[in-house]
Amino acid sequence: MAMVEQLRNSGVRSRSTRNRVARRVAMGLLLCLAASSPLAAQSQNLHYRYQGNEPPGAIGSWQLLRGGPLPGYFQPVEIKAPQGALISLAVDGNFGPAVNTPVRFGMLIAPVYRLRVTNIPLHEGEEVYPTIEVIDRLYPPVGRAVQFPVPIEITQEDLELALEGNYVMRVIYLEDPNHPLPACPGGCCSQNWFDAGPGANPVEVADRLGRPMAILRLGGRVPDRTGPDAKFLGYCPPFIPLPGCLPLVPLKEKVPAPQPTPVVASNQRVRTVPNAAPTKSRLGFVTNSTSAEPAANK
Repeated sequence: MAMVEQLRNSGVRSRSTRNRVARRVAMGLLLCLAASSPLAAQSQNLHYRYQGNEPPGAIGSWQLLRGGPLPGYFQPVEIKAPQGALISLAVDGNFGPAVNTPVRFGMLIAPVYRLRVTNIPLHEGEEVYPTIEVIDRLYPPVGRAVQFPVPIEITQEDLELALEGNYVMRVIYLEDPNHPLPACPGGCCSQNWFDAGPGANPVEVADRLGRPMAILRLGGRVPDRTGPDAKFLGYCPPFIPLPGCLPLVPLKEKVPAPQPTPVVASNQRVRTVPNAAPTKSRLGFVTNSTSAEPAANK
């Protein structure tokens, strides 16, 4: 809050006030100059706040604390899986109907959305349970948000790595508008991505290249045999089904018989630690041509 002090008709007081301000500014300059050398030396060792091994939901929650038009906003996302694979989103204490992809949902920023991927090519009967955490939003033209979702692609290689017990983390970021990347002709190709490299913090890498938008995590974690509990399902945060490339038509022949909502289980089988360092850290990027976001919102 800016405060304005009313000046009295005293030349002495006015000069005194100006002198005090001048001294404060000079002192600030001296302090800055005196501290510039050690600070410059320490700046290279600054600790980046968001780490790649943060628990799911932590980065999105910190983003909300920054303020702005983030809380309560349903960011459209488009989920794509290998041809033939089916995905189900956690809802009402269990998984909803399995659907083909690509499919679009509106997701809140910060909650962790649990998915189930079934009918995986070459892996009949096996399932993977990735999570999606949206950590920022796009700013498309008014009324056109659904047309510009954040693309989240689950590749065949990602699924196979998870089935082998590996932990894969994919960070989707919006490209830097000052250094645009070429868009795929026709917009029909797979999402561009690259490995962040061993020991790298994928969130920090994405932050240097653009603006991190979402995090996809895949690992060996599966629900207990009695069924998924509330914590495993991320407490089923709300979402909005959106019109997408394919209609949201449940494939009844692919969906197992519905199970009653299980009692919270305490012995989930874990093949990998959820907040461990990922075996594979991958970054996918969204071009400004597909997000319709102006450079001013970078």
